[in-house]
Parts: sequence; C-alpha cells; structure tokens
Amino acid sequence: MPIYEYAPVSGRCEQCKGVFEVMQRLTDAKLSACPTCGQRCERRISAVALGGTYSVSDDKIRNSGLTKYKKAGDGVYERTAGTGGPEVIIKK
Repeated sequence: MPIYEYAPVSGRCEQCKGVFEVMQRLTDAKLSACPTCGQRCERRISAVALGGTYSVSDDKIRNSGLTKYKKAGDGVYERTAGTGGPEVIIKK
C-alpha cells in the first residue's frame, strides 16, 4: 500500500506540523481534511523511495519481458534489449 503525503491548503498548522503521511490503498479517496486539526488538506507529490538493489542490466530487462532503447543519434533510438517494438525509433 502506498504512503501519501498531505499538507494543509493554508500551508501551515501547529498541531500536525504542516505535513502528514497516510497509508492508503490506490482505490481509496483522497483525504479532504487533516485527521488531527480538521483543516482542508491536499495530497502532495513526493519523491518515491526505493529500497534494495535493482538491476537494469539488459539480461534482466529481457527476462522481465521489457524492451530497452538507447539513444543512437539526434532523434534516433535503437533497441538494445527485448523483442517488443521496432528495432529503431526515429523521432522528428
């Protein structure tokens, strides 16, 4: 379940220190009021925290069923891993 960051619309609050986090399901509705102070609040965009070690090697990408492209020139991208999609993408 993701953790969402919320903050009062006014920007500050002495009770909740201005920012609070809530663990919610993706299907849960956004909160409209702070559970501590009752002020109107909004969900903020925050950085994603990833833990552990992630490998983005071509073999891992290929085994995951994904496709990787690498820039080969101005507006030209070549497929370096995977089998989906075209060999070369040209963007003009």
